[in-house]
Amino acid sequence: MKRIATIFIMMAAVFTLLMGCSSSEGQTTNSSTTEIVIGIDDKFAPMGFRDDNNEIVGFDIDYAKAAVEKMGMTATFQPIDWKTKETELSSGRIDLIWNGYTITDERKEKVLFTKPYLRNAQVVATLADSDIAKLDDLDGKVVGLQALSSAADALGANPIESKVKTVTEFADNVLALLDLKTGRLDAVVIDEVVIDYYMSQEEGTFKVLDESLAPEEYGVGVKKGNEELLEKLQTALDELNEDGTAAEISEKWFGENKVLQ
Repeated sequence: MKRIATIFIMMAAVFTLLMGCSSSEGQTTNSSTTEIVIGIDDKFAPMGFRDDNNEIVGFDIDYAKAAVEKMGMTATFQPIDWKTKETELSSGRIDLIWNGYTITDERKEKVLFTKPYLRNAQVVATLADSDIAKLDDLDGKVVGLQALSSAADALGANPIESKVKTVTEFADNVLALLDLKTGRLDAVVIDEVVIDYYMSQEEGTFKVLDESLAPEEYGVGVKKGNEELLEKLQTALDELNEDGTAAEISEKWFGENKVLQ
């Protein structure tokens, strides 16, 4: 009986050891993952959007792929509700916010930012035949913008906001521009790089007021506390500037090098 008991004890010890090794190997694999999940708004042309084949494309998409490759990793793009982008990041469901993400003081309290890589501005777009010619003409008008975007901040910081009849928020800029074209809106506050793209695609449909609401800069958002990832990413972005890759990507999407050095 003692011999049988000893055999069982030895078998149990070997089983425990094997399970421990298996668990250890699994942990090593997980901790050495090479995937970076990037949260995007897939209706934000030309930064990140879906083409006619439903493929996610854009300046930020190419820029992110090149940077992540420099880091020796692979990029996975995850379309998210832009209103919950910081929550998605802090929860760990995404690793980066990268899609025309404007750097603001409020957002700096929630995320870490890379250095700015592109200048932008919030502008007012109307239909080409609209009689709206300056910001003061928005008095009594219905204005649309993307919810929880820097467009809302820019309009709110301008005195004209108190004179606007109604501010309507949309899930994305595509819906806002659709309502503008159908006459349900008088104007849309929107990123300059975005409306420039749509004006090139639909010539004669829109115009932009000469007065802009606010200049701004785009950066990549990293989860608070993850300085290691931020440093690796910034190093990769700097290298893309130095070797000319960033300029090539910008030329592809904008026809000129707009990337900040």
